[in-house]
Amino acid sequence: MNLTRRLLLGATVVIVAMVAAIVLIAGRRLRDHLRAETVQDLTRSARIVAVLWRAGQNPDSLADAAGAALDRRVTLIRGDGQVLGDSRFTPRELLGLENHSRRPEVMAARDSGMGEASRTSASEGDDELYVAVRHPLGFVRVAISLDTLNGVVNAAQRDVLAAGLVGLLGALLLAALFARGVSRPVVELRDVARAVADGDLTRRPHLNAPGEIGDLSAAVHRMTEQLAGRLAALQAEEDLMHATIEALDEGIVVADARNQVVRLNQSARRMLAAPDPVPFPADRLPPVRALREALRGALGGASADAAEVELEGRILLLVARPLPGGGAVLALQDLTARRRLENVRREFVANASHELKTPLTVVSGFAETLTDPDLTPDDRRRFSAMIRSNAQRMQRIVDDLLDLSRYESGGWKPEPRPVDLRQTAAEVLGNLDRAAGEKGLTLARELPGDAAVVRADPVALRQILANLAENAVRYTPAGTVTLFAAREGAGVRVGVRDTGIGIAPEHLDRIFERFYRVDPARSREGGGTGLGLAIVKHLAEAHGGSVRAESRVGAGSTISVWLPDDAVAAVE
Repeated sequence: MNLTRRLLLGATVVIVAMVAAIVLIAGRRLRDHLRAETVQDLTRSARIVAVLWRAGQNPDSLADAAGAALDRRVTLIRGDGQVLGDSRFTPRELLGLENHSRRPEVMAARDSGMGEASRTSASEGDDELYVAVRHPLGFVRVAISLDTLNGVVNAAQRDVLAAGLVGLLGALLLAALFARGVSRPVVELRDVARAVADGDLTRRPHLNAPGEIGDLSAAVHRMTEQLAGRLAALQAEEDLMHATIEALDEGIVVADARNQVVRLNQSARRMLAAPDPVPFPADRLPPVRALREALRGALGGASADAAEVELEGRILLLVARPLPGGGAVLALQDLTARRRLENVRREFVANASHELKTPLTVVSGFAETLTDPDLTPDDRRRFSAMIRSNAQRMQRIVDDLLDLSRYESGGWKPEPRPVDLRQTAAEVLGNLDRAAGEKGLTLARELPGDAAVVRADPVALRQILANLAENAVRYTPAGTVTLFAAREGAGVRVGVRDTGIGIAPEHLDRIFERFYRVDPARSREGGGTGLGLAIVKHLAEAHGGSVRAESRVGAGSTISVWLPDDAVAAVE
């Protein structure tokens, strides 16, 4: 067989093999990857719709709205298989749909929480990919036509086939006309084709070959460029997915069928204290029994319902799901802050109830006693005074609670401006002259010239000083209560110093908590609500400042706030 025929036959075999390999390998990889990505997208969409589906809601309206927003077919199915809503059908048409309980994706979702299936739609007549997730009210199913996915794969295969055909024709023509001159470029094309078939899309044929061989080289070059572009787009989508997972506050841990951790986002690393680069054996994860059992069960194909685990002081919500192709995914949510807030809320309700219960009991008891017709006028006046006193105490508690709620919710913003501290101090101490006189206390002021003006909200500053001064008078049986100010760094420290009973060290860190009292009985007798220092703390922090408490038992206390000179910038 002469060179022309050998070259013709060799070129034909090489290029046909190249095109077939590219069509089969690239087409299969494209199809598998696109399908996997589409299943993940439909799963996320179904879980989003599941979050929105609540009891009492119109399922068909929800399906229509979700379908329009997601550009997907959304179906809501009751637990027994009856279709409650479908974005492609009217309420009248829904009545004619058959029961979906035996649909493969619904059966899989019933067993594992999520199921997928592709088939020809009985109602629409086109090939569709279905993904269903389990929901307390039934199942949420999201579907998309496979025409788009098939179109991308078919387009890629057509491009490969077209480029291969061009290359084949050029090779045949050049092999017949330039047997000796084209043998080397054909060998080069063969090598490039083999590299592309092996997945190396960086290889390119030289474009300076003569005649049709040059055209063939250009066609192969364009073909590899197209394949590289498509794979780059898939890689970009993979990178986007990776970035999205990394941005989640929830921890994501993915293990393959060999019990190797192959993906771990930063949130999961932080929660599990796992610095090892992936992949690494799952045995290196923290030795928490619930975590290990959930991962082992998911690798065996069993889903693990949400369960709370404690790890190094953190409370984590753990969910484990098996992956379709083997492996498992763990989702972790840090509930530590939420549980802390729940405890604070429970303590607040208990404390508020306890604080209101005593005056309510007194008011109720004396009010009932006043109905006795045999009471003397003096007793009536005394009982009425007790009722009024406890009603005023409840009013003060409610007022302080409303103030505290307003400050904590962010509904109030300070309006700082220069305030003459001497005038404000005179007003605050003037209101306490009577109470201090009854106890024989001396009210004093220490306001040096460089700290006589402070930048703060006037009303908030007056409330801060009034709360601190009232507390000092209340807990000082004899001696002096001093309202002072001093320049400290880039701000002014304002506070009250007394010679009272003092505070034990173990209580100093908690006196700014709501309803916290060092001596509850003594505080209630003095008329305190237990909220004053909590209000002081929030007002100071709203200005960008801070609070501080210093005390010795039996030697008095100093409680102060630091307010920055640039309080405007702090609140802006």
